[in-house]
Amino acid sequence: MKREDKKALEAYKKRLEFARSAGNVNAFETKAEQQQRIERAKKDVRFLVQYYFPHYATSECADFQVEWAEMVKKDKNFIGFAKWGRGQAKSVWNNIIIPFWLWINEGKKYFVLIGQNETRAKQLLEDIRAEFEANPRIIHDFGEQHNLGQWEKGFFITKGGFIGQALGLGQSCRGLRVREKRPDHVNCDDLETRKTIKNENTQNEHVEWFEQELLAAMDGEYERATISNNWFAQKMFIKKLSERHPDWKVHEVIAYNTVTFEPTWHQKYSSDYFRKKEKKLGRSSAQAEYCHIVIIKGTVFLPEETQYANLPNLNHFKMIVGHWDVAYSGKPKSDYNAVRIWGLKDKDFYYINGFVKQTKMRKALDFMCYINKHLPPTVHISWQYEAQFWNDEVERTISEAQEANDTNLMLYQIDTPKTKKYLRIESLQTYWQNSRVWWNIKLKSNVDHNTGLNQYYGFGSGSTEKDDAPDADHQAILRLSKHIPKGNASDDYKQGRMKPKNERI
Repeated sequence: MKREDKKALEAYKKRLEFARSAGNVNAFETKAEQQQRIERAKKDVRFLVQYYFPHYATSECADFQVEWAEMVKKDKNFIGFAKWGRGQAKSVWNNIIIPFWLWINEGKKYFVLIGQNETRAKQLLEDIRAEFEANPRIIHDFGEQHNLGQWEKGFFITKGGFIGQALGLGQSCRGLRVREKRPDHVNCDDLETRKTIKNENTQNEHVEWFEQELLAAMDGEYERATISNNWFAQKMFIKKLSERHPDWKVHEVIAYNTVTFEPTWHQKYSSDYFRKKEKKLGRSSAQAEYCHIVIIKGTVFLPEETQYANLPNLNHFKMIVGHWDVAYSGKPKSDYNAVRIWGLKDKDFYYINGFVKQTKMRKALDFMCYINKHLPPTVHISWQYEAQFWNDEVERTISEAQEANDTNLMLYQIDTPKTKKYLRIESLQTYWQNSRVWWNIKLKSNVDHNTGLNQYYGFGSGSTEKDDAPDADHQAILRLSKHIPKGNASDDYKQGRMKPKNERI
């Protein structure tokens, strides 16, 4: 026997030993008592876990785990994402508990487990195969499931009609069938890797594979598909899938409150556990893994320099400027339409509101028109955009948006700055480091606001991240800075050389 085969056999023996630790059975119970327990387990997944999988249930089930299982069971055609932070038992629930629960409720099942590759998928599938083979409580209530001749690593069929198959990400799914049965339940387990998140072309290929091959392979009364993965990176193919299919369920669970450290699965973790994790991994890495908070690391604009404030009343600003950085196509790889509204009060710049999306021009203009139309009577925004973007299509779209929204933006064309864009954006850092830039605290969870901040955090020499929002901010702040009274301004408020990190305040 090959060394690899020996290792695999030893690993499976350990799984069998673990499954046997589920506990003893009551040899003296009546058939009625046994049936009563089975019927309860069919309805109550908490009880099912406690009785059949006590060796996994070292802590009480979390509410979110039960909620997810019930959602999957309720909908015969469920498609959704278990967007759970690391350590929330995604694999146990989606690879073992839920497939087993569906089987005892619905009968024959064809479960396909997708891993990062076929080898990993086979390893993951071994857990539920071992339960069917060796769990004494499953055997007692549902009979012997080990099926000699159809019991291989990566593919097995129980005597009770549960089919388990392992496939790797991107592997051909065409023609999957066992006699008349086609796959009716799929789970994709931790498919994203550090490699996949760096290649957008690969991500697009995975999206196409999921939609056109994997989903198409299912057929019948039940067609469930789940993806269990924490969302630890800015760009992931599972994020692309969720954006393309807004009707698919995204069930998000963060592991802990990033302010209080209170754990979501409080039955298992203490707040001290995640404090230690942040100390060990670093705050940004821990929050990415456990809470889906992804901070793109740059070298110029840092998260710790981002400061929030409640806005002054709009009519207390000396001037308000709204700058529109125009983008035409609205495609996934195109530039962002960035509308950034800034106000000047004393010597400080306040971000009031904004729009940062990869859309066509009209949506950005509708946003501007809405803001303009709902301003207090005493407030005026000076709207502007760069003259280099002007063409007949822009002029036509502006006119249509203003007419449809019954407002006049009075858009002002400004000349394109002669300074290179990188240097223009970098010059804003002097305002950041001198605490002259304030962000609207009411927008702290706003998608457009955070998209703009991520562009700042990813900004740096050699960066390929989009920078439309920072560029628009520069144009607005540049105009506002000209209205700071010269007698009150100091060199600190003017644009100039960016200080080295060791000189910063």
